[in-house]
Amino acid sequence: MAIATGEVKAVAKYIRMSPHKVRRVLDQIRGRSYREALIILEFMPYRACEPILKVLRSAVANAEHNEGYTPSDLFVSQAFADQGPVLRRYRPRAQGRAYQIRKPTCHITIAVALGVEDDEE
Repeated sequence: MAIATGEVKAVAKYIRMSPHKVRRVLDQIRGRSYREALIILEFMPYRACEPILKVLRSAVANAEHNEGYTPSDLFVSQAFADQGPVLRRYRPRAQGRAYQIRKPTCHITIAVALGVEDDEE
């Protein structure tokens, strides 16, 4: 585990993906170092990895540019996906009925922090 000193975050809004499926990937990178998280996201077979990778890189770029942090010293301190607005579409069904199709969106937030790694694991 690592101890956070200063957090820098990035947010991606209105991603056309279910927050439930995005959380499955975010749970894998939460608490890991930036390099570890990059490797995990590169090789996971899920579609959610691409927008999460973009947000992670953006958070690290923010930390590097705005705070002057070194990317190798950063770790993922927070990672969560909130539900966004749901797009409702209708599909025609038998006997003149309309069947609702829900197309969920989500907001992905990732915060990186400067941390001191503990080797107790």
